[in-house]
This record gives sequence, C-alpha cells and structure tokens, in this order.
Amino acid sequence: MSKTPEQKWRDTVVQYRKKCQMILEVSKSVRYAGVINEYGRTLTGIIRPGLLPFLKQEDAKNEFFIISNLITLRQSQSRALGPFEHATIQHKKATIICIPDSKVVYYISVEPKTKSLDEIIRKVKGII
Repeated sequence: MSKTPEQKWRDTVVQYRKKCQMILEVSKSVRYAGVINEYGRTLTGIIRPGLLPFLKQEDAKNEFFIISNLITLRQSQSRALGPFEHATIQHKKATIICIPDSKVVYYISVEPKTKSLDEIIRKVKGII
C-alpha cells in the first residue's frame, strides 16, 4: 500500500526532526536547530532543554523569512560563484549558521564565543 502525500510529508518532517536532534548532540554550544522551507516557514525546530529562546514567536517568523530570502537570492549567484555552502551571522548573543539542503535551510544557533565553529559546521553537513 502506498503512502498518501500527507503521510509522506509527515515522514519527511519526522526525518528533519531527527536530524535536528542529532545536530543538538554535535556540541553543547548548539542552542537551537531547526529547518525552514524556502518561504521561511518552520518545518521543525528544537531548542536545547533548559534554555529560553531569544526571539518571540513573531520575531522568529520574521527572522526565518529574512533568512529564506537571503539563501534564495544567494543561490541565484551559484552559476558565477559556485554552489552556496553555508552562511554564518554573528550577533552579540548568538552565532547563526544557515546551511541550505535542497529546498530547505537548516538554521542553527550556537553560543557566540564558540571556538569550534568550523568543526560544528563540518559535523552538521555530515548529518544533513
């Protein structure tokens, strides 16, 4: 018996969630791991237990919309510059890592003073 489109979608989101859980295990510096689609909608996301989010729900929606636009616009330059690999955004309270994968973006927040950022990015790319 074949799966319905709804069942396939649920399975896909479950797989994204499992990957987010694995990303949280990469380093104690990882605060949040989530997946957003090309329109900035959150498909899944997990904040490290015991931590409070920095952004309110509406602010997070706006942030994800901005990131999805940034990634989409950057990918249009791939013919000239090569494939888009990842972006890091440094804030005072957190460093954001954005890694595109097909039509989604993995959005990862880490502690700002993390020294092993390159290692975290490498490990996350191995997961996704």
